[in-house]
Amino acid sequence: MHLVEQHVIKRADPRYAAIDRAAFASKNLYYAANYELRQAFIFQGVSLSYPEMHQRMKDHEAYKALPAKVAQQVLRTLEKNWQSFFAAIGIWKADPSKFLGRPRLPRYKDKQKGRNLLIYTIQALSIPALRTSLICPSMLGIVVRTRQQNVQQVRIIPRIGFGPGNGQPRALRWSRYWSEQSGSASIRQAGLCPAPCQRAASEIHQPILQQASGGVAEPTGRDAHEPAPGAYHDAAHPAD
Repeated sequence: MHLVEQHVIKRADPRYAAIDRAAFASKNLYYAANYELRQAFIFQGVSLSYPEMHQRMKDHEAYKALPAKVAQQVLRTLEKNWQSFFAAIGIWKADPSKFLGRPRLPRYKDKQKGRNLLIYTIQALSIPALRTSLICPSMLGIVVRTRQQNVQQVRIIPRIGFGPGNGQPRALRWSRYWSEQSGSASIRQAGLCPAPCQRAASEIHQPILQQASGGVAEPTGRDAHEPAPGAYHDAAHPAD
């Protein structure tokens, strides 16, 4: 059983700008890392592991723009999305009738409108602040009061589609949950796209600036029928 405490940070909130900048930085890292993964898979036919990706990205500007623990969680989230893609490929090969078409590679997030999930583990939260019922995420410069004493993880989830026509998120959902047994915590948001393993090909993508996933930009070119080197066409480039 998970207990949930959720906060919604709206555009008028003075903390909004700092959260939005961090969510944008998270998108940049997700985008750049996904580019590396796609290039390795398309042109070399290899799937990079998390340790390999961390080694490649740890000196990247986008990685350094976030606390190390938060940047690592961005890479782990991307790794899970690729694992879901490979699982979907396996199911599709066994029974294509379950899909509308061949599962597609994890997509990019929009360079400008995209925002991405922020996960702060206990190592990225101020312990002294938690003792006074305050949430102080590393490098974020904001404070949120909590009624809980045993918070182990905080996730900040950008939401898009509610702004005044400019594509920017109007509210950022901030919530956390913890297990009564283990004290572990995480957060989720209603309406998120489930793991893509069982989804039709046209629906297999990261959620648009919701849980984590920000707006997605479909790279030019189209997916071929087999996941072999050269089978995909990738014309996207990492965001700065």
